[in-house]
Amino acid sequence: MQNLYNILGVKKMASQADVKKAYRALAKELHPDLNKDDKKITDKFKQVSAAYAILGDKEQRDKYDRGEIDENGNEKAPSFGPGFGGGGFRGRSAADFDTEEAESVFSEFFRFTGGGKRGRKNPYQNTARSRGLDISYEVTIGFEESITGGTRRVTLNDNRNVDIKIPPGIKNGQVIRLSGQGGPGLSGAPKGDALVEVRVAKHPYYRRQGNDIHLELPISFDEAVLGGDIQVPTPRGKLTVRIPRNASSGKRLRLKGKGVEAKNGTGNMYVALKIMGPSTRDPELEKAIKSWGGGNGQALRKKAGLN
Repeated sequence: MQNLYNILGVKKMASQADVKKAYRALAKELHPDLNKDDKKITDKFKQVSAAYAILGDKEQRDKYDRGEIDENGNEKAPSFGPGFGGGGFRGRSAADFDTEEAESVFSEFFRFTGGGKRGRKNPYQNTARSRGLDISYEVTIGFEESITGGTRRVTLNDNRNVDIKIPPGIKNGQVIRLSGQGGPGLSGAPKGDALVEVRVAKHPYYRRQGNDIHLELPISFDEAVLGGDIQVPTPRGKLTVRIPRNASSGKRLRLKGKGVEAKNGTGNMYVALKIMGPSTRDPELEKAIKSWGGGNGQALRKKAGLN
């Protein structure tokens, strides 16, 4: 397997942020959902995911840089030089030198070199098994789905499809952990986890702030003056909202309890009114406004301290 840095296309001195950025770019380009029935690209996607599983984790990356683990995340056998034990460890790989063997050999070594001190602890005994690596994935969902929840299918690096539950109210960048769906463990250790980072796509008119949802709602001039009931879209469907008479542009209407439902409470939805003038000239409207005499705009601006 080639160098992990070459797989991600980054230099060894690259920052963790640069490593993550390179992985995301490649993952989007090579994802199996976009390249179905292309085994070559699927294999490349696996390589990229496996490389990021190590380089994306600072602790694992440090071990890789020090030569303690190989490109597959397997621990490398220690080297003790040709004079130790008749050179029995030279040329051996992690695949044929397992932990049980290491414990047996080093138990013998420390028994004879313990200097006669009783109770000296063998550092190679009771060594914890190496748990499998966590593997990161990314999925993008719509704004409405982030509010109401849903189900998404994710293709893992071993080509298995897993359905994940999107909880209602999930935030952009939140990670869903799939226990035991990551890389294999060593010497019978448990598998790692799959970490699915959820990205919420931007919406053309909804905006989330905490557990509140904000919406700028265009209304016509006559709706602003006369008021009335209008249909307002929400992530859960349309609602009928009453516009008060003589509403000003920028006035906010609160829809209580229509925001994000979360464990720490349910938010509200705030609808900001935006008065829109007619797109074409309307002589009748102009005549009516002239007869009305205007809204004394000069006085309004003076009251607001703008002149």
